[in-house]
Amino acid sequence: QVQLVEAGGGLVQPGGSLRLSCVASGIAFRFYAMNWYRQAPGKQRELVATITSGGSTTYVDSVSGRFTISRDNGKNTVYLQMNSLKPEDTAVYYCKSSVRNVVYWGQGTQVTVSS
Repeated sequence: QVQLVEAGGGLVQPGGSLRLSCVASGIAFRFYAMNWYRQAPGKQRELVATITSGGSTTYVDSVSGRFTISRDNGKNTVYLQMNSLKPEDTAVYYCKSSVRNVVYWGQGTQVTVSS
């Protein structure tokens, strides 16, 4: 059974940092790309960052230069380091993986950026 479990969300002031983690189980983690998405209240879920099995990364423009996605294949974990956080980064953050055309989502972790 595939499971994705996120952690690391919380309340942070503007300009602050958080690091999210997502631990995967039930998949051969190192072979699959991993994604971070987010969903703000009243908005559609959006793709934030992707890391391929080979370690290549892409970001949505709004977070480029502030967020960094990385992976540790030995720990079956993908990370999202978020720096210079802004109030508009407030959302529930989800990790996602597609395994043999089946999409798996984590339960999400809330990030709130507020003074």
